[in-house]
Amino acid sequence: MPEFKDQLGQVFTFEKAPSRIVSLVPSQTEMLYDLGLEEQLVGITKFCVHPFHLKSTKKIVGGTKKVHVEKIRLLQPDIIICNKEENTPEIVASLRGIAPVWVTEIVTLEDSLEMISQLGMLFNRRTEARKWIDKINHAKQDFDRFVKDVPIRKAAYFIWKNPWMAVGSDNFINEMLSTNRFANIYSDKGRYPEVHIQKIRIQGDPEIVFLSSEPYPFNEQDAFEVGRCTHHAKVVFVDGEMFSWYGTRLVKAFAYFRQLQERIS
Repeated sequence: MPEFKDQLGQVFTFEKAPSRIVSLVPSQTEMLYDLGLEEQLVGITKFCVHPFHLKSTKKIVGGTKKVHVEKIRLLQPDIIICNKEENTPEIVASLRGIAPVWVTEIVTLEDSLEMISQLGMLFNRRTEARKWIDKINHAKQDFDRFVKDVPIRKAAYFIWKNPWMAVGSDNFINEMLSTNRFANIYSDKGRYPEVHIQKIRIQGDPEIVFLSSEPYPFNEQDAFEVGRCTHHAKVVFVDGEMFSWYGTRLVKAFAYFRQLQERIS
């Protein structure tokens, strides 16, 4: 019986490829669809918005931090796909009595490519996985050539208000900031630090401040509030999916990053 290992090192054995999948991570739901597994997907979260039609054709089993365990149980899944950051240890533990729970851990681009490869093997979609990995690598190489002469600029990336929370280190968004040649002023403050924007000048004085479209709905007043605490920083609203969604979304993300660089240059 073939063995498979997830990114936490857990070993799984399956007699055949799982054919009933519950996905509790939006970016991974999109990736599974792109690997040709739409028919096998039986349950998704309310945040799984790509592709849009899945919300009307698949069972919604809750969010990423709070799931309806009984709804998942009734779907009789062969496997449940989670992520170490997106889903809590309590959720993972509560689901292990229903089906094997595969957990991904994504911090770097390499982690994302490994995940695509692993799930391609698990679901007998090796060819499709290889095509997407090649597309992402090509897009990344093209973008690297585009930004190689762009100067490194200090930046802050906010994801929440009340309290203000920024992106720190050891997460995928910080990896994408680095890829864009942005030096994160909060990279030494933990993963998602609470910060006082009134101290932003002494904490790094960024040239650019990003306000993400998710999970908090920032508005123009928020941009004004944080902007006046800086030393003439440019405040930019950005598509949070492009910075935080891993998997096949990366092909679109690198095209978006190119447009963003042109916008702020």
